[in-house]
Amino acid sequence: MSSEELRVNVEKALEEIRPFLQSDGGDINLLSIEDGKLVKVQLVGACTSCSVNQMTLKSGVEMTIKKYAPQIEKVINVEK
Repeated sequence: MSSEELRVNVEKALEEIRPFLQSDGGDINLLSIEDGKLVKVQLVGACTSCSVNQMTLKSGVEMTIKKYAPQIEKVINVEK
């Protein structure tokens, strides 16, 4: 998968999860994809102060991204 295809697939994954985040007053932005294995995102809005945002990141965001791009090994949130 080319880097452009990878980016498109990660964006598709984020579009799938975004409505759930937005329903709670939050959102997510894709910052970068490094070495084709690491995705850096930024949780915004209500997601920044949510006490379960790490669980959301792992069980929601990372799982959905891996469904679209299985080669991704890790997703991390970069705080402002």
